[in-house]
Amino acid sequence: MFNASADMVGTATLNEQPDGIKIKLKLEGLEPGFHGIHVHEFPKCDGPDFSSAGNHLNPEGKEHGLMHPDGPHLGDLPNVEADGAGAVDIELMLAGATMKEGNKSILSGEGTSLIVTEGQDDGVSQPSGDSGTRIICGEITAGSKTDTEGSPSDPTENNEKQAE
Repeated sequence: MFNASADMVGTATLNEQPDGIKIKLKLEGLEPGFHGIHVHEFPKCDGPDFSSAGNHLNPEGKEHGLMHPDGPHLGDLPNVEADGAGAVDIELMLAGATMKEGNKSILSGEGTSLIVTEGQDDGVSQPSGDSGTRIICGEITAGSKTDTEGSPSDPTENNEKQAE
């Protein structure tokens, strides 16, 4: 997870569960208070505004908001609260989503992204909860770049040879 200056400000660990995807979120450097968080449709976190991530993930064409009667988007998540030091350490559930193939997969195509906003999501305003500027972004893809480049390194290649 990176801020608009491309500084790493935390991590998001995603795990498939029977009822959705569990997200373990650890962030720092936020203003204390509530912030919106959403899964967006493209795995692109081009700063400083992260507009490259597109809109909220919404494969079913629903309205935005966890409190909207015709919602929510698949990518809508509950607000997170940064403590007085600006830190977040929480587990969230992205209900109904999967990392497997299908219409509700967050890994379809090239993947998606996870974005935190400056303010809190009001749960009903269209199209994105009136939660303000996108301030943190992380790409969600099937594998990290290091997983797909080359073969594993030799952990002994830099060891000094012992004299006999």
